[in-house]
Amino acid sequence: MNSKRKLQKAMEEASSYEEWTHAAIAHDEKSGMQRWKAAEQSHLYDHATIRLRLAQLRKLRKNHDHRGLLFVLHEGIHGNLGGMGRFALYDKALFGTKQLIVDYVDEVVGALEHIASPKAGDISFEEKLDFFRRADHCFGRSAFMMSGSGSLFYFHIGVVKALLGEGLLPNVLSGSSGGSFVGALIATHQKTELAALLDPELLVDRIEEETGHFKSDSALKPSVMRQDEIRAVIDSMIPDVTFEEALKLTGRELNISIAPAEKHQKSRLLNAITTPNVLIREAVLASAAVPGVYPPVMLAAKNHKGQKQAYLPARKWVDGSVSDDVPAKRLARLYGVNHYIVSQTNPHVIPFMADGKKKGDAFSLFKDASISTARAWLNAGAGSIERPLALSPKLTKFTNVAMSVINQDYIGDINILPPKRFFNPFRILAFLSEGEILELVDAGERATWPLIEMIRIQTRISRKLANILEDYDEEHVQHVKAALRKRAI
Repeated sequence: MNSKRKLQKAMEEASSYEEWTHAAIAHDEKSGMQRWKAAEQSHLYDHATIRLRLAQLRKLRKNHDHRGLLFVLHEGIHGNLGGMGRFALYDKALFGTKQLIVDYVDEVVGALEHIASPKAGDISFEEKLDFFRRADHCFGRSAFMMSGSGSLFYFHIGVVKALLGEGLLPNVLSGSSGGSFVGALIATHQKTELAALLDPELLVDRIEEETGHFKSDSALKPSVMRQDEIRAVIDSMIPDVTFEEALKLTGRELNISIAPAEKHQKSRLLNAITTPNVLIREAVLASAAVPGVYPPVMLAAKNHKGQKQAYLPARKWVDGSVSDDVPAKRLARLYGVNHYIVSQTNPHVIPFMADGKKKGDAFSLFKDASISTARAWLNAGAGSIERPLALSPKLTKFTNVAMSVINQDYIGDINILPPKRFFNPFRILAFLSEGEILELVDAGERATWPLIEMIRIQTRISRKLANILEDYDEEHVQHVKAALRKRAI
């Protein structure tokens, strides 16, 4: 076995991201990819523009030209300068990308820190605050979206563990079906609590405790979870809080997709902005109510007295993945999101997707074209039989659901997918054995590791802007309070 194969095996058998990284970097060295990363020139991006801006920023910061630095940052702070966000730039090496891109991102972050610091004393606090707010708005935010998944939601847990471990989990979250459960766990618990909650063995124990389902590594017959068992697990692990209360507790923007059970109604994206008083537990249960398997769910909310009551009592809701599995457009409108990390486990979607580092290859483009063509033909066929179907309400409902599923977009900028061996449609709503659960969580972590560095580089500037703004907003509040006290005196 040659050295590259040994390193490949080391990556496959790595027990941590650190071990995987060590083997990946060594593999890049053996394959010549370290030299590729060190060389600036490439047809894949505008290296000359990036080099020029990097030199400008370095010179201005070295000369303490704060006004000049602010001007240069003002005119061009975005994530795809010169095409540096292209997937092809992260598809060559196993770890990282062109060093020029890394250096440029590092310099932008350093420049932002410099402007934010007292060193830039010739720029007023108000001017700095205005700049950072506009820069944050222009650069945009990242979101983490978890698809509908059924029992495959354990894969999402592994992805979350990997991102949290590296401090890379975005604050804007969305989930549908099983993804809504994982999102709710994250958004309703402090960081110090998450390690225990996301431990797969402890999670298995909790499910066993609430459902009475025995743990076993032996093969299990497919056994669909009852809705009351799902509710018991939700109630035991998710606090009885509203979306607004969860946001105040953790600072995470949770979004849960639900679909209407009735015709002529629109899907909803529940969050602290649109439905602040809705209770998260009921939202998760509704988002997991698979049509034809579980009955639809009525939402609940807190009234102005803090008492629980029905929310839209004339309406019931079902599985959010039916109509809005990954609600990218809605997140863009609500939060200024323009970068999407998707953990995708929907079994009808996976076969047609490439992994997160191959979005732009020829095969992926061919699949995209095939899907678009198939979608057009199916929509045309549905239109031609719409009138005959109207005679059967059940068939009409089924057709509406099917077309809603077909017409969705399921991919993001970075897509994290489980291995093909997990695609068993007969197990999607079944209880899994302890071994299967542990395997899925592990698969989620391992599927994320090759994408960690890409996520780190592409989100570093937005994370720095968010951190600076958080500090500045607190300082701004203190400034206002001090001014009010002076006026009172």
